[in-house]
Amino acid sequence: MSGWVAVAGLGPGDEALVTPEVSAALAQATDVVGYIPYVARVAPRAGLTLHPSDNRVELDRAGHALDLAADGRRVVVVSSGDPGVFAMASALFEALEAGPARWQDLDIRILPGITAMLAAAARAGSPLGHDFCAINLSNNLKPWPVIEKRLRLAAEADFAMAFYNPRSKARPEGFARVLEILRETCGDARPILFARAVTTAEEDLRIVPLGEARADMADMRTMVIVGSSQTRIIARARGPILYTPRSLPGDAP
Repeated sequence: MSGWVAVAGLGPGDEALVTPEVSAALAQATDVVGYIPYVARVAPRAGLTLHPSDNRVELDRAGHALDLAADGRRVVVVSSGDPGVFAMASALFEALEAGPARWQDLDIRILPGITAMLAAAARAGSPLGHDFCAINLSNNLKPWPVIEKRLRLAAEADFAMAFYNPRSKARPEGFARVLEILRETCGDARPILFARAVTTAEEDLRIVPLGEARADMADMRTMVIVGSSQTRIIARARGPILYTPRSLPGDAP
């Protein structure tokens, strides 16, 4: 069987942050499958068929990619950031597990990329320098009580927290509730980073105390990072640096 599937991360936006491994796979591909804006980042060329689709058809998209590969095509499924972080790698394996036997022997590769979380953290300094967690705030694929439970426990454990998909037009009230929970658990002084469209021409970074954070500071293109109790700000003329020390009081040297 000559076909293969590569699930590839296109990074946070800047083409310079697409890995050479991903670029090589795209150069060999006969087909690119993915969400409409991600497929639009791939340059058309002779011999390449682009298959853009809507955001809420992940399993259908994965099945389509596996079918193409089973027919001998060289398929790249594109995600933004890293395909294993709230993206298409898991959807493809879910489809594979439930799918026909002819998919089982396919050559499947996961090609990592730079996540929005890591790109935003790097732009601001190093807020994820100690223990941290990432939470997807969209309730499209999991119920809100699960999100709230994980949020409270992460805050109580004093993790730095990175939030994906914080606020959409369809669910604007959810992120306002997130901020309420964070203030109840963490107080008002904790620094919070709003990093929108990082590495693109529309990039905008704001660091504010949690007590000054508003829900309308975030949208679906915003990565939100909340510091732990140890996260610090270095104020300077060139712009603030947000970082979390690698050691905690009482840690062994």
